[in-house]
Amino acid sequence: MPALKDDVIPVTADDGPPRPSADRGVAASPLEESVYSRSFYIAFAANIVLVTANTLSFRFAEFVTFLGGSEEVTGRIVSCGLLASIVLRMFAGQAMDRFGVRRIWMLASTLFLLGTVGMASSHDLGWLIYVSRGSFVLGLATMFACAVSHVQTLAPTARRTEIVGTYGASGFLGMIIGAQLADLIFLQLPDSQLRYLVLFGCIFAAGCVNLILALWLTHGQLHESPGRPLPLHHLLGRYFPASLLLVTLMMGLGFSVTTVFLTRYSTSLGLSGTRTFFTAYALSAFSMRFVARRWSNIMGRHRMIVIGLLGHVCGQLLLMTVSKEWHFIPPALCIGFGHALLFPCIVSLGAGAFPPECRGTATAVTLATVDLGTVLTAPLLGYVIDHQGFHAMFLMTTSTIFTFAVLYYLCLYRTVDEEIGAT
Repeated sequence: MPALKDDVIPVTADDGPPRPSADRGVAASPLEESVYSRSFYIAFAANIVLVTANTLSFRFAEFVTFLGGSEEVTGRIVSCGLLASIVLRMFAGQAMDRFGVRRIWMLASTLFLLGTVGMASSHDLGWLIYVSRGSFVLGLATMFACAVSHVQTLAPTARRTEIVGTYGASGFLGMIIGAQLADLIFLQLPDSQLRYLVLFGCIFAAGCVNLILALWLTHGQLHESPGRPLPLHHLLGRYFPASLLLVTLMMGLGFSVTTVFLTRYSTSLGLSGTRTFFTAYALSAFSMRFVARRWSNIMGRHRMIVIGLLGHVCGQLLLMTVSKEWHFIPPALCIGFGHALLFPCIVSLGAGAFPPECRGTATAVTLATVDLGTVLTAPLLGYVIDHQGFHAMFLMTTSTIFTFAVLYYLCLYRTVDEEIGAT
């Protein structure tokens, strides 16, 4: 068989191995082989351990309570950390474009590990826990942005949503591992400093494994800088789709519930933990990522976004019915379904709106706006929980997400997506 030298498009060293052009009639099997290469599977494994670490950190609210804080204090610490992370991550995205993914990934890993050590060393709710949480979140988010930015280069434009979705499925495996491990730590160890030292020790170990895999994944890569980037506000004003902000803010609101306050909700009900929720959530989302792998080519990303938001609405309403641990399963299935549809769509739409040489900035900005939703809502949700209870909080979140879903439907549901019909 002759070499396919005419069927590949040149890429920079940061873009991974050559891939078939989306504009030529390439057969399906070579395309599948090139998209799901060794680089993809290394990134897949790296994301498993990174999300394992992130899921372990969902017990942070319990740690704040152990140190004497309330739900409102938890929301304030989380929001301060995310706010600092969002501001700095905007520039981290431009740094990725200018200096390459490898260097920024290493720097982000260092911040992640230092933040983990700082949180483990905190004995009160002073400045150290705020700074450490900020360092941890900035490192974590930038590591993830580096990985997603790299993975997008492994597929042609028409299959960007597919490869991001398939890659993201690894995170749900990490979520299962992290949720099971966190509950095991809390069941086996008493409510003491030792419990949290073990918890943060596991997070640190997972961060080290991710760093090793990142070094392997990016080994030998050379980066050609596009030169001095445009000012960030010019890039955002020119390229970032404002309608997408509605969706990313609602995803951030959903994450406030599941990643910050759900563990406290479980404790308030006298349940053993959240592993049932996150295991069902992960299995639902993992399965849907493969079932819906090519839905963007069939129904388009805008319709997928509306359906995904409605999945979150149903799931958060069902959380109000929980009284036993197995009751977490129905809401988890709905929220996992919604997440599986939303995430690859927002990354694909956000990154696709920017020029290719600004891919790092595009990815970082898109993911940062999700965290912006958490920043804006976590303190408010904590206040509502402290004064009105969890059910009032769930009613507020579901009505807000439903309203934004209707607005998005009215604005963009009938928009023809460029990925429809693509192969």
